[in-house]
Amino acid sequence: MKLDPHNRPIALWSVVGLLAFCLPPWHALPDGLAGLQGVGELLAGHDSSSALAQVLLHRRPWLALAAWPLLAGLLAMRMAPGVAQGRLLAGCGALGVAGVLLQGFAIGLPAADPAPGLFAAAVAAGQPGFGWGAMLVLGALLMLTAFGAARTGAFRGDLFVAAAVVGAGSLLLAFVALPVFRSLAGAFLDDGGQFSAGAWFARIASERIWGVGCLHSARSCGVAWNTLALATLTGLTTTVLGTLLALVENRSASRIRHALRFLAPLPIITPPFVVGLGLILLFGRAGLVNQLIEWAFGIEPTRWFYGWFGVWLAQLFAFTPIAFLIVRGVIEGISPSLEEASQTLRADAWRTFRHVTFPLMLPGLTNAFLVGFIESIADFGNPIIVGGQFSVLSTEIFFAIVGAQFDQGRAAALALILTVFALGVFAVQRGILGRRNFTTVSGKGDAGLSMRLPDGLRRAALCVVVPWLVFTLVVYVFAFCGGFVQTWGRNYTPTLAHFRTAFSVVVEGGAVQWVGVAWDSLFTTVRLAAVAAPLTAGLGLLIAWLLARVQFRGQGAFEFSALMAFAIPGTVLGVSYVLAFNAPPFEMTGTGLIIVLCFIFRNLPVGVRAGSAAFKQLDKSLDEASLMLRASTARTLWSVTLPLLKPALAASLIYSFVRSMTTVSAVIFLVTAQTELATTFIIGRVGQGDYGVALAYSTALIVLMAVVTGLVQWRVGDRRLGRRAAAARRPDTGAADARHAPAAT
Repeated sequence: MKLDPHNRPIALWSVVGLLAFCLPPWHALPDGLAGLQGVGELLAGHDSSSALAQVLLHRRPWLALAAWPLLAGLLAMRMAPGVAQGRLLAGCGALGVAGVLLQGFAIGLPAADPAPGLFAAAVAAGQPGFGWGAMLVLGALLMLTAFGAARTGAFRGDLFVAAAVVGAGSLLLAFVALPVFRSLAGAFLDDGGQFSAGAWFARIASERIWGVGCLHSARSCGVAWNTLALATLTGLTTTVLGTLLALVENRSASRIRHALRFLAPLPIITPPFVVGLGLILLFGRAGLVNQLIEWAFGIEPTRWFYGWFGVWLAQLFAFTPIAFLIVRGVIEGISPSLEEASQTLRADAWRTFRHVTFPLMLPGLTNAFLVGFIESIADFGNPIIVGGQFSVLSTEIFFAIVGAQFDQGRAAALALILTVFALGVFAVQRGILGRRNFTTVSGKGDAGLSMRLPDGLRRAALCVVVPWLVFTLVVYVFAFCGGFVQTWGRNYTPTLAHFRTAFSVVVEGGAVQWVGVAWDSLFTTVRLAAVAAPLTAGLGLLIAWLLARVQFRGQGAFEFSALMAFAIPGTVLGVSYVLAFNAPPFEMTGTGLIIVLCFIFRNLPVGVRAGSAAFKQLDKSLDEASLMLRASTARTLWSVTLPLLKPALAASLIYSFVRSMTTVSAVIFLVTAQTELATTFIIGRVGQGDYGVALAYSTALIVLMAVVTGLVQWRVGDRRLGRRAAAARRPDTGAADARHAPAAT
């Protein structure tokens, strides 16, 4: 009997699952697959053999629970596509997933006094966590379950859509929702470990959290209100500044555009504490600004910079590039024909911008604000460095975990407040956008020319952008100088000794030896970040596509779960991963894999928000036209949709790579001596007072990430929308010239 082409995905995943059951190790190996001594260990090894060998040779019959659903998949692929086939696949696949997870959680670490039952002896002996074999089998069973749901009529009967929803949902559930909820559940446990609804209220009902009034000082407002006010201010200002930067780059012919493209994203590729140190060197008590004020006016230097203003300025500096990357892609996608239609109806440039261009930018603006707000409430590095007596929830959570109190319940209770704040802003953002239509990219020809900024807005934007770029350059010059002098603050003799200490290379006998103290951490960081970045970008854009193009139950919870890891401080996420993945069946603590997973799901929301903003501009008729020409959903997504998402793809790749290279809070509890990262190395050097090597390492990282950022932008390229080049017009000639722009034909 010839195999139905519509059943090929079912056959493929059934075969993949059976091969994973028979060949690779079922359990995780201490040294990974590289630790296998030979093929014979796949049969003879007690914990290193495949599931088939475990069942037949090592008396672990419960692993057979994973095999029979895969055999049922082979049976189902011989059936005609329909409801009967779908019920068989969905039922067997779901039972297989449940069986694999049940035996994995039930038979974990060895138990000294197991409860009597069918597998009491197995529970007493225990078994290691899932390895490659188990994970591949689990993935195959999930795919068969998704295919079964599609065959019964769910997800419009599309196998690819069903697999994408189930696969992405399972990943978000396993690596975001469950670890975070497990950690947050500690807020409702009393000191004896018993559930108590009043425990959370008891932990947060204090004047320090909610304050007694804000009339006298920010300190009396309470850290919760401080956090909310700071996040709102940061979200608004980063969105405004990022938008002005994007408008100057895309809608003006100013000569600073080339410098802007280099300087605007620079803070995003900066290692921890460099921005804070640069600001302290400028505005601190012994900084340049205070020294100039004392010299000019005789005013004694104070610590005025340390407080809410310093934290806000540092966050504005750090998070504006994210808003810039998100809004820039949206501005590039606005159709010039809409602006030209307005000008044809005798609207001037300012009125066209206010009533046509600006409303079409709304998806990018709201997503940029959402990301800036969440980044602010989760940030603890900047408040610690320049916050002074100004406290926020993230610092309270950090000290609750790593301080002398070591109160995980208090940390969970405060993290729950942050989650509520994030959920509230998320709801407001969805309410603003609603079901409004922002489509500007369709299948119709569009050879128009984007309208230049009105004269007044262009001048105002340049008055903000130019000083900001100069300020950025000054901060980095001050921060970088520390790596090229003997001892900052005492001996300013130029030297390259710090770079030699960190990155020395010796060639002996034709072999290169990396003898610098920083090489190991640099190689580890680059390797893990290079693995995480494309996975983060791919999964983020896939989730954005599902949210924009597919309707399914639980879509709101699906979307919020993609943002959840972003809404809590990195320290809480790191502790959540340690608690969730330090025992079978998902035993990954101490490995590079758990760091990669933390990178992926910590940075995922930016890809989702950038993709969501871009999808708001794409007409669904593009997808429909491809499907009518008998292209599959997967091919449509790859060949039609993805090329139109290049700005969002570049933003996601750049952000995920550089954040993986520079993050510290989320991985501080996950690194080991074998997986030390660049950021933990830098923090260690700062703790030892070795600022020279730390700043030299930071300088090298910034250069490396700038090169990678340029390569990503070059490799991804620009999306081609058939529009005329801006150079075809004269330089900024203002509203008068804009009114005479040629109309689209």
